Amino acid sequence: MGKHENAMKNQVYSLPSLIRQQYEDLEPKTRKLLTTPEIFSIQKIIITGCGDSFAAGLATKHIFELLTGIPTEVVTSIELSRLYATNQLGNSPNNPFIFAVSHSGTVARVGESVERANKYGAYTIGITANKQSYLGKSAKKTLDLEIPSFEPSPGVRSYLVSVLSLLLLAIRIGEVRGKYTMDVAMDYRRDILTQADLLEESLPLMDSKTLELALNWSEMEAFDFVGSGFDYAAAWYGHAKIFEAAGKYAMHVNTEEWLHLNFFMRNFSKIGTVMVANSSNPCLSRALETIGYSIELGRPTLVISDIKEDVFSEDCTVIATPISKYPISIPLTQFVPLALLSGYIAKIIGEEDGRGCKDNWSFAQNGNAVKNSEIIIK
Repeated sequence: MGKHENAMKNQVYSLPSLIRQQYEDLEPKTRKLLTTPEIFSIQKIIITGCGDSFAAGLATKHIFELLTGIPTEVVTSIELSRLYATNQLGNSPNNPFIFAVSHSGTVARVGESVERANKYGAYTIGITANKQSYLGKSAKKTLDLEIPSFEPSPGVRSYLVSVLSLLLLAIRIGEVRGKYTMDVAMDYRRDILTQADLLEESLPLMDSKTLELALNWSEMEAFDFVGSGFDYAAAWYGHAKIFEAAGKYAMHVNTEEWLHLNFFMRNFSKIGTVMVANSSNPCLSRALETIGYSIELGRPTLVISDIKEDVFSEDCTVIATPISKYPISIPLTQFVPLALLSGYIAKIIGEEDGRGCKDNWSFAQNGNAVKNSEIIIK
């Protein structure tokens, strides 16, 4: 094993086969999960979760609206469980439809939010790999995830499967509601499968460029992850992985706010700045401007994009992500360089994932800090 090998990299290299395997499992499941009357009754969708599961919601919010025409919110589980207005839960039969995402199903706040939503008449669907968990038992319906076990690391495989599940549900809902033909729906699904092949082809170059950057960025003091729309989900995911894997300071921020706030920070030569900018994003022009300002400022800048490298300044590093036929497939692979970057930096500086849940972090052993919490349903 090479000196820079790490569990996150190994998970990344498993993703192409995971996409194929999970598609075969989840495509028929997502067709059967909801009945036609249930799908036609949906007036509003809420996606909730914590950590990576929340990011999966961010990655698919705009896609749900694009494909289904249904207003969609991404709500943190603590907001949904403790703060969300009760008159917005069950204000019409079976509405809103709530997709609660948790790989383990044992996160206290996610289960609590589902129990509260049920109390006030919302329709809850748990997306989890543990049907016997708190979430699995609380939700009215469950999409059962079956993810083969793998070498553990901060979430890579589980994040992809969460995004894939939500994408397939969005395609199915739009198809049943007649937003596009069955042929178009199948073309969307084929594009998802194509991402497996494209990722497999692009991984060697993506990997080598990311390792080279990580060797230069391992001594960065902090990181900014910047994006808008569902590019923002990748930025959110990137900051989370730096926390979990490397334990360094990091922030996620949308493209506009970066130019209102973050660029004021001093020690800019020690802030690794990651800009996520895909070609189909309506915010692309602003992203290009922001990249230019980051370089003018003198920040070390990484651009993650499906756009040709020669479009960007030579003063930044560009890591290419697979080009998709439809923008809805982009979130399946857009996050991959960020997982590689975090894994490599952690390995280079000798950091243990999650600080090993030792010493000051021992309270988090076995996920106790998020699993063991007082449940309050009001």
